[in-house]
Amino acid sequence: MMTVQETAKDVGVSAEELIEILGDIDIAVDGPDSELSDEQITQVCDELGYATIQEAREDNVVEEEPEAPAEEAAATEEPVAEEAVAETVDAPAEEVVAEAPVAAVPAEPQGDPTLIELKKPKVMVKDFAEMMGMKPNMVIAELMKMNVFASINAEIDLKIAKEIGAKHGFTVRKEEKKKAPPPQPKSAKKAVAKKKDALPDTPDKLMPRPPVVTFMGHVDHGKTSLLDKVRNTKVTAGESGGITQHIGAYTVELDDHKITFLDTPGHAAFTAMRARGANMTDIAVLVVAADDGVMPQTIEAIKHAKAAGVCTIIAMNKMDLRAANPERLKQQLQEHGVMVEDWGGSIGCVPVSAETGEGIDSLLERILLESEMLELKANPNKPASGFVVEAQMEPGMGPTASILVKEGTLKVGDSVICGNYWGRVKALISDQGVKVRSAGPSTAVKILGLTNVPGAGDEFQVMANDKEAKNLSEDLQAEDRAAQLGGAVAPKKMSLDDLFGAGASDEKKELKVIIKADVQGSVEAIAHSLSGIKSDKVEINIITNDVGNITVNDVMLASASNAIILGFHTGNENGANAAAKREGVEIRLYSIIYELIEDVESAMKGLLEPELREQVIGEAEIKEVFEMSKKSKIAGCMVMSGRITAKASIRIKRGKEILFEGLIGSLKRFQNEAAEVRQGQECGIRPDNFTNFDAGDTIQAYLVEKITQEL
Repeated sequence: MMTVQETAKDVGVSAEELIEILGDIDIAVDGPDSELSDEQITQVCDELGYATIQEAREDNVVEEEPEAPAEEAAATEEPVAEEAVAETVDAPAEEVVAEAPVAAVPAEPQGDPTLIELKKPKVMVKDFAEMMGMKPNMVIAELMKMNVFASINAEIDLKIAKEIGAKHGFTVRKEEKKKAPPPQPKSAKKAVAKKKDALPDTPDKLMPRPPVVTFMGHVDHGKTSLLDKVRNTKVTAGESGGITQHIGAYTVELDDHKITFLDTPGHAAFTAMRARGANMTDIAVLVVAADDGVMPQTIEAIKHAKAAGVCTIIAMNKMDLRAANPERLKQQLQEHGVMVEDWGGSIGCVPVSAETGEGIDSLLERILLESEMLELKANPNKPASGFVVEAQMEPGMGPTASILVKEGTLKVGDSVICGNYWGRVKALISDQGVKVRSAGPSTAVKILGLTNVPGAGDEFQVMANDKEAKNLSEDLQAEDRAAQLGGAVAPKKMSLDDLFGAGASDEKKELKVIIKADVQGSVEAIAHSLSGIKSDKVEINIITNDVGNITVNDVMLASASNAIILGFHTGNENGANAAAKREGVEIRLYSIIYELIEDVESAMKGLLEPELREQVIGEAEIKEVFEMSKKSKIAGCMVMSGRITAKASIRIKRGKEILFEGLIGSLKRFQNEAAEVRQGQECGIRPDNFTNFDAGDTIQAYLVEKITQEL
């Protein structure tokens, strides 16, 4: 018999968490001092993935030691807090009153010294004078000029305060009540990203990890059969019609090196997951039947692999058949931009046979060679994170998810946030159906213990405890509900209108497009015209150019590649518009080829940072300086040449030394605001947030023009 408190210490959780776990397995207790029978302790160990309580104690020996300093730290903090409270209580009332205004100072904005914010619609003359750094009698004199007679303790309206403040170079307004914005769901997603990127890995912590390999290719070209031969198990036999129905993840070992395989039901799923941010694949193996050659889905798979930018290996399957023609296959691949090593290219091409096992070892050796060249590394000694490969509701198990660990190590008993749902890992099952205690980087396992079924491609992250994971899950689900109720749509990934406008950052030097047209001649003409746009600064990347209507697959490829779809004399198939709206992809339809080319040229120009050109429009000399208050000075100027405009930027110079560069806060001629003052005229200029100028200084006004660069 053991108490709840003692058991919690042995299994490495708090007493409150253990009571919650006991409630999950229908064991009622009164509190931490309640006793548990040996049978109940065994149930707790089984729930947390331990065989015995002794194993739990051994597993949590390291975790117990750091708790003592934490308790000591907490104990030391309490007296400090008590002393602080005692000092506050014993402090004289006068000191507390004296400190009160200091606490109120931060409420006044510190950024702009010419900005005065009033908490109430009225303000006392004395207080208002202090805010402007003036004497009260000067403010009273200003009020008398406005036919307002007020004493030093009288209150004036906000409208009058604005007029007086404007005369002295101040902006007066009512303080805005700062409402706490409710972006709680946003902060939830940021919390996941922040936790993931909290501590960047140092090179000494990184260890080599196995490569993640995806098999792609045309239907019935032997993807699953080839992988089945690698694993020496019959996966195909258990699937309907011998065709892969869901995404499977498997790990194999060769010469003490592990390789993780993802067997996708096609390139569409590969790209759909990539579009959601699940960039799992390191190497793509393109399986092509040597007798059939390159087929339509093979071409699509090539385009999707190129768009992903992953290392590609060609596996020529069915080499045991008499109809196999590898040279014809290599020629077809070359026609679609895939140059194999035998033909002077850089892409490996391995002849294999899923039926006889020929070339399997060569394929695995090639995969290991490519992975060594990629230098794949990850930190196993951190909380695990990765992606969901597949998820389903299984009878007797509840929600399960096949996940791929990208970095860190996932252990039984970890609290995880998986997509929008959370759970405590009750069991980890390998691809061979064996229960394991942990899973390191690039390892695929099935996890049990989630509260609901996540989506394929969702990210998972290990959290500190159940409470944190549960709260974050609730926030994420609330965000999704709010988005659905508000009719929110996905943010646009890229649009031509965005590119026409402001210049993009240096990273955007490539314009990606997908071309769909009615006939092959139009496709070739558009592709030829676009490739004829010569530019040393921007490169146009035609991801794919096909004949036919725009499909959902095209939209998903554009979403994953951040591309724009250009349609010429073509339409959208059912579901394409909805998918484009959901994924934030722009589809442009044209009937005139010249309009299409002009828009693309404009978009390419929009990718370039505009050139900034400075044009001096006038100069003025400061004749006299007028001090309106401690915080405000007016420069009385004579325009010597050109013109001074209120929207121009200015440069104050003393000889050759530049004192200030910035904007004009106020430009006046006599008592009125002026938009422009010309040569030979006098004016008053108040520089924005600068007062260190004297008579004799020169003010130079200039405009900055943005000039679109040429390709």
